[in-house]
Amino acid sequence: MASGHFFWAIFYFACLCSASLANNAKVNFREKEKKILDQILGAGKYDARIRPSGTNGTDGPAIVRINLFVRSIMTISDIKMEYSVQLTFREQWLDERLKFDDIGGRLKYLTLTEANRVWMPDLFFSNEKEGHFHNIIMPNVYIRIFPYGSVLYSIRVSPTLACPTNLKLYPLDRQVCSLRMASYGWTTADLVFLWKEGDPVQVVKNLHLPRFTLEKFLTDYCNSKTNTGEYSCLKVDLLFKREFSYYLIQIYIPCCMLVIVSWVSFWLDQGAVPARVSLGVTTLLTMATQTSGINASLPPVSYTKAIDVWTGVCLTFVFGALLEFALVNYASRSDMHRENMKKKRREMEQASLDAASDLLDTDSNATFAMKPLVRHPGDPLALEKLRQCEVHMQAPKRPNCCRSWLSKFPTSPFKKVPCLGRGQCSRSKRIDVISRITFPLVFALFNLVYWSTYLFREEEED
Repeated sequence: MASGHFFWAIFYFACLCSASLANNAKVNFREKEKKILDQILGAGKYDARIRPSGTNGTDGPAIVRINLFVRSIMTISDIKMEYSVQLTFREQWLDERLKFDDIGGRLKYLTLTEANRVWMPDLFFSNEKEGHFHNIIMPNVYIRIFPYGSVLYSIRVSPTLACPTNLKLYPLDRQVCSLRMASYGWTTADLVFLWKEGDPVQVVKNLHLPRFTLEKFLTDYCNSKTNTGEYSCLKVDLLFKREFSYYLIQIYIPCCMLVIVSWVSFWLDQGAVPARVSLGVTTLLTMATQTSGINASLPPVSYTKAIDVWTGVCLTFVFGALLEFALVNYASRSDMHRENMKKKRREMEQASLDAASDLLDTDSNATFAMKPLVRHPGDPLALEKLRQCEVHMQAPKRPNCCRSWLSKFPTSPFKKVPCLGRGQCSRSKRIDVISRITFPLVFALFNLVYWSTYLFREEEED
């Protein structure tokens, strides 16, 4: 009898299990999701205008946690002081009004595509200039509602944000561009934004920018107080380092080459006026065009940039080379005039000496008186003899290294021989010889001061 009861109990239990399995096999979870959505979001059951309660159902502010995924950074404009970024923006908060039964853990979350069905934080990008959503092929947005009432909102956006830049060290600079998010209408008494714990900001791997490198990023809070209250705010600071290799190839090396080419005129003959003038004017115009092209890609600012110092000094060197030829040309004409005056003076002295000798010869033929041993003070022949004696009696001068080196160059415009003394050397040629040494030395000194100054300031900024 007892064994019979035991058999029927087992049979009844097996029937119940098979019935429950059959019922589970026929459950349509999509229908369950629809019923749950109608149940929690139905008319008169949920009001999207009312914000969620605070922590543990209190009347405190609603806590919204933010995290970002930076997909790409398209452009960083120096002249407009802005940058464009594409990112996936996510918000997560708790709304206990949206709790539902997960059917034994089989419903992980519900998905919505209409953001107006639930309450949404009024977040906006405070430094945004313009932006757009992505709707190809479908709107890139979703809302997930979890069984315990947590809501996850995710959307892909591409904003263009303001980035005020400091270009004093351009192009050896680093720039910090911020992404600011704040509440527009809810004060901190009703809504507080917090960064998600762990890894609030993620950046796509192998992020490539044309002229910048993303060195690091920092998250911070930037709550703002106005006359209407205090508003919660979050910000991300993106630190960009400018790639110097581009500017070295496009700006610095060409400017150095233009300056060096302008020095070629120092080695040309001072009589080659068309060649020296055309070389100086061409390099000056090229340098001016290069400077205008650089300034066209930068905003007009009130301070001096590092690139302004470089182009200004290079332009000064090129202009100085052109002025040097003007000075050489003037000195050459002055030397020619001085030499002509000396030649005329020598001819006049020679004529006077010839006239005096003729007069003496005439006197000697007329009388046989002996000439006195002492000449009178005004006698020109005595003065000439005395001058020659003084020249031969002068003590030899010590050799000068610079003068000896300069004497190796044929600096006399009238004689094809090296200059032998100070009176015989051409000032115009001496200016060219000195410029060949002075200009490169001063330019090398400027490079030493320039690079040591701005590279040291760059390290201080780090």
